[in-house]
Amino acid sequence: MSYMALYRKFRPTIFDQVKGQDHIVTTLKNQIKTGRIGHAYLFCGTRGTGKTTVAKILAKAVNCEHPVDGEPCNECETCKEIMEGSSMNVIEIDAASNNGVDNIRDIKEQVQYSPASGKYKVYIIDEVHMLSIGAFNALLKTLEEPPEYVIFILATTEVHKIPITILSRCQRYDFHRITAQTIQDQLRNLMNKEQVEVEDKALAYIARMADGSMRDALSLMDQCIAFYLGKKLTYDNALEVLGTVDIQVYSDLLDDILDHNITAVMDLLSETSQQGREWSQFITDFLWYLRNLLLVGKGAAAGEALDVSTDQLKLLQEKAEKVNETMLIRYIRILSDLLNEIRFATSKRVLVEVEMMKLCQPQMEADQGSILERVRLLEGQLEKLLKEGITVQANVQEKEVQPIQEKTQQPKNVRQQLEEKFPKAKVEELTELVDHWRDVKRNLSPQMKFCLQRATLTVNEDGTALKVMFPKEMNVESGYFLDEPERIETLRQELNRQSGRDVNLEVGIIENPRDDADMINLDCIHMDVKIEE
Repeated sequence: MSYMALYRKFRPTIFDQVKGQDHIVTTLKNQIKTGRIGHAYLFCGTRGTGKTTVAKILAKAVNCEHPVDGEPCNECETCKEIMEGSSMNVIEIDAASNNGVDNIRDIKEQVQYSPASGKYKVYIIDEVHMLSIGAFNALLKTLEEPPEYVIFILATTEVHKIPITILSRCQRYDFHRITAQTIQDQLRNLMNKEQVEVEDKALAYIARMADGSMRDALSLMDQCIAFYLGKKLTYDNALEVLGTVDIQVYSDLLDDILDHNITAVMDLLSETSQQGREWSQFITDFLWYLRNLLLVGKGAAAGEALDVSTDQLKLLQEKAEKVNETMLIRYIRILSDLLNEIRFATSKRVLVEVEMMKLCQPQMEADQGSILERVRLLEGQLEKLLKEGITVQANVQEKEVQPIQEKTQQPKNVRQQLEEKFPKAKVEELTELVDHWRDVKRNLSPQMKFCLQRATLTVNEDGTALKVMFPKEMNVESGYFLDEPERIETLRQELNRQSGRDVNLEVGIIENPRDDADMINLDCIHMDVKIEE
């Protein structure tokens, strides 16, 4: 017999074997025990969390000849047929490849016939969000009032793509990401059954790499076992097989960044590249390392979310004492943006190297976080000079100070301008929209991001619409939106989705430089600076 993958071999056959979804299996078991079985279910959640598995168990349970406490017996003829995939009562449909109106019409014709054996005909439609609009419309009436012997179970990873008319006809169950500890415990149990020797540290790492997916964890475990067949699977072995980097590497990388040692950083990246590491995974793991550093100083409650060993926790605590929280947040912001951009980049390594240089040299950026980092560095140098007994003399003319003060205080006037022009409720609404506008820009394609770099976000005279204004010389960038109205609509819909409001959005060109000076730049709305006397 051919080898069977671990996630198939150990797929749960009863509700009690499903891990991490107690809120769902308990509800379904109670429905079966009391006979309160729904006609349409929607299972949604990330990949590998048990949606299809629970759907198959539910199909068995409602048709089982001898159910036990809401569980299928797995012994009767009906259960065996469903497990073998030969049952005529359980029909699995992959909506990714059967997403047309004709496929749904076939279902509508089939539901007219009662089951030849058993109580229910169960239709499991996987990746249901892939259905076309026409297919959804064709399914509506059947989904709302199916025959009493028909149950629909819809499964999806992208519930936001499903029409509200479908959602309102289903009982919705959200499958949670499975915790790393639950995955680790399950892997330990399965490895004991397989008689495979594995270090707990390796299991913990694989569990974290799975990112809440039990199926991903078992696939990664399969990969590691195959490489070190017949040998003990160690933590270092797992790192090597999965193409990832030990936590010590990220500690060294952070030290080099803090020391502004660009040469050492480039050498480390070169070594990482020679080892064949995947750049997206490298940046993701570095982000997790920085996130753990940020949380480790927030007390015991935050520390529980770290999912690291005791040894690693001790190292993180030592490192956290040496780093500044504001600086870590700046690093996380830069790397998060990098992670979004790296998917579309052709030269990933070059992009990573440039962003690492930005971390080492905050003077390369002009955003608020980088300026604060530069101020922090200057304060450190000044403190060092004072400790050494060197007198620092400040001799700055008043005419040099005045432009800096005006520039510092300018963002503070933005909110004042809004409050003079609009009611307080409108000012708060605009402030909230600016927050979402930044999220919108992060989710745009690289080309749209590039075109919006020098654009100014402002508001029209009566405050009923946001306006994206381009300088007159930016003909190409403004034309990218003005010549293609659907791009403006894409931008508006993304803003609606992020904010939960129906936002009016306009795009225009600044014809006169004086108009630019008169506009209220909403991008500066959150840059208030408090000056203490």
